[in-house]
Amino acid sequence: MPTVGVLTLELRLENSHSLKDKRQVVKSLKDRLRNKFNVAVAEIDYQDLWQRAAVAAVTVSSDHSHAQRVLASVEEEAVSFLGDGLAGATIEWLA
Repeated sequence: MPTVGVLTLELRLENSHSLKDKRQVVKSLKDRLRNKFNVAVAEIDYQDLWQRAAVAAVTVSSDHSHAQRVLASVEEEAVSFLGDGLAGATIEWLA
């Protein structure tokens, strides 16, 4: 039975002074996570706010522990990329 894991990242972008600034950071993060971990990534909330974003990364695997490792690595990469800009992260498992 395949495992679907959804990692939701809450971002605080205090140095963003416009939607253009925000979109540049969010796009860079999404591209980086897609390319490095082969996960699906989308901005899922706060599209109209300058200094806040929510991004979800999704992985599908036949092995739950592999999916867990992938999402943990994605979260670590987001921390590395954003620093204090990562306000929170949650993982949800779908069956």
